[in-house]
Amino acid sequence: MSGDAFLYTRCAVVAAGRAAFESVIRDPVDFVPYATGDIWAESLLYAPDHAYERITGEKWDRKTRYSYESYSNIAGWAD
Repeated sequence: MSGDAFLYTRCAVVAAGRAAFESVIRDPVDFVPYATGDIWAESLLYAPDHAYERITGEKWDRKTRYSYESYSNIAGWAD
């Protein structure tokens, strides 16, 4: 699974709601139906940008110290 596909399917789990999210956290096997690539929620990544623009009328210059990109937390993926 590519980094983008993994990111978008993680978004799909979040979009599916708390029960789906907690289920995947408890048992990663529950992630498998999302990992087929058929269920993506990429647009969830842009919700904060759209909300900021709607509220302020300005584009959000998003700069954070943490990346949401897949595999960007090298320490978290270490053995």
